[in-house]
Amino acid sequence: MTVAAAKLDTSHAGFREAGYWLDKTVDQLLTEAVEKTPDKVAIVADRADRDRATRFTYRELEKLADRAASALLRLGVGRGDVVTVQLPNWWEFVVTAFACSKIGAVMNPVMPILRERELLYILNFCQAKVFIVPNVYRGFDYAAMAQGMRAELPYLKHVIVADGEGETGFEAMLLLSEADKLPSGLRPDDMAVLMFTSGTTGEPKGVMHTSNSLIACCKALSGRFGLDSSDVLLVASPVGHMTGYAAIVLLSVYLGGTMILQDVWEARRGAGLMAREGVTYTAASTPFLSDICDAVKAGAARPNSLRSFLCGGAPIPSVLIERAAAELGLTVCSLWGMTEVLSGTLTEPARAAEKSASTDGRPLEGMQISVVNSEGRPAPIGEPGRLLVRGAQMFKGYYKRPELLTFDNDGWFDSGDLAYMDKDGYIRISGRVKDILIRGGENVPVVEIENLLYKHPAVSAVAVVGFPDTRLGERGCAFIVPRTGSTIDLTAVQAYLGEARMAKQFWPERVELLAELPRTASGKIQKFKLREIAAAFADAR
Repeated sequence: MTVAAAKLDTSHAGFREAGYWLDKTVDQLLTEAVEKTPDKVAIVADRADRDRATRFTYRELEKLADRAASALLRLGVGRGDVVTVQLPNWWEFVVTAFACSKIGAVMNPVMPILRERELLYILNFCQAKVFIVPNVYRGFDYAAMAQGMRAELPYLKHVIVADGEGETGFEAMLLLSEADKLPSGLRPDDMAVLMFTSGTTGEPKGVMHTSNSLIACCKALSGRFGLDSSDVLLVASPVGHMTGYAAIVLLSVYLGGTMILQDVWEARRGAGLMAREGVTYTAASTPFLSDICDAVKAGAARPNSLRSFLCGGAPIPSVLIERAAAELGLTVCSLWGMTEVLSGTLTEPARAAEKSASTDGRPLEGMQISVVNSEGRPAPIGEPGRLLVRGAQMFKGYYKRPELLTFDNDGWFDSGDLAYMDKDGYIRISGRVKDILIRGGENVPVVEIENLLYKHPAVSAVAVVGFPDTRLGERGCAFIVPRTGSTIDLTAVQAYLGEARMAKQFWPERVELLAELPRTASGKIQKFKLREIAAAFADAR
C-alpha cells in the first residue's frame, strides 16, 4: 500500500518546485558555511595514534580544498574524472571530497577493509586517475598495496599517500602550492559521488549520486531531526559508506555545524570524544549503539549532549532502545536506506520510543514508498511484499551499466527488500529478495564468496548464509559439501579467501560440513532451510 505521499510530484521539476532539490553543489555548501561563520570550527579530527585532535575552521577547510582542487587539476584531473579515495575518517578525506566538487571531478570513496581483489575491479572499471590511500592504518601498509597493484592499473596516473613522506605524500602533492583560479566545477545534476555496492551478482555496482540527491538527503534529515548550525556531529561510521559520507559529513557542512571525526571505533574513546566536544547527533549501525551503552556502564564519560541517534543496517532490539533512553537519555531513530536510496524511511524522534523497535520508519520528505505483491499490486496492511521506492534522494543509475533495470515507467526502484506496512504508514523490513547478508551494517557479497569457494579443490558444493548475532546483526556461515576423500575447515576457508585477497570482513565466521545441500526438485539450493539450521548458531563465534 502506498503511503499518503500520493500527491508527490516525482519529476525533476517537481523536486525543484517543492524545494527538495536546491540546485546547489557540494562545494557550494562549504562556500556558504564560510560566508556565514568563517572562523567556526568545522572539523575536529581525532586519531587513535595521536594524543591531540587536529582542528580546522571553515575558512581553513576551504583554503585546503582550494589548494587540493588546483593540485588535482595540475595532475590532469578534470570534469568527470574519477578520484578513488580509500581513507579512514581522516580530515584528508573531507578536503578531497570538496576539492573534487570544486573542479567537477567524481569522488569515489571505498572502504578501508577492501583489498586487491575488490580494488582492482573498482579502479579499472571506473578508470580512476588518482588513488588516495593512507600510509599505514590499523597496522596495514596501504601504500605498499597500492604500489603493488600499479602494473595491473593502466588508467591510474597517481597514488597519493596520506601521512606519506616524500613527493607522493598528500601534503606534498596537494597542499603545498597556493590555489590557482578554479574553473566552474560541478553542476547540481552531475555525478558527484560514485560508490560501489555489493549486490546479488559477483560484480560490485557503481551507484551514481548527484549534488541534488545528496543535499536532498541532508535537508530531509535535518528537518526530521530538527538540526541546525549549533549541532555537533560525530563521524564514527566509515566515510566510505553513505551513512558516514552523506548522513554525517555532508550534513554537518550543510548545517554549518561541527563534525568530530573518529578514525578507529573504540567505544570508551568515542564516548569521551562525545562528552568533551558536546556531540548532539550521530548515525551508525546497531553495534555502535550497544558499544556506547556498554562503555558508559563500565565507567566511560557520559555523552550528556547526545540527543539523537540515527540507527540503520539491522533491526534495533527493543531492549537496546530502552537502555539508550534509560542510561544515556538518548532517542534512537530507526532508518531504512541503501546506497541507491540514501535515507528512504526514518522514525521521527517524537515517535521513536513507540516505533523504532518495531518499524524502520516512514518516508522522509520528498520520498515515497510502496509495498507490492507478486502481481505488482499494493499489498494489504501487515502483509509482506516487495519494497519499491522513489523520490528526491534516488541515485541516477549504475555507472556504465545501462542494461541494468533501475526505474520502471512510474519511477519506482525495486529495492530488493521485502517489507510490510502498518496502519500509520511505517514499514518493517521482513526479508531480502537479494542474496546478501549484512554484517555490522556491511553488505557481504555472498555470490562472490561462493564462486571463490567453488574453486577450492576440497569443495564440491557451497552455500553461504547469515546467522543472527546480537552485536553485528549477522555473521556468515559457509555450508560446504566436501569432495570425496577431502575435508575442509574454517581455518582453511579463511586462509583460501585471504590468498584470494578478499576483504577479511567478508570471510565466513563459521563452516558447517554437510553430505549434501538441501535443494528443490529443479536443483536450486533451498537457502531458507540452511538459515533455519544456522539460526541455532545465534551469537556463537
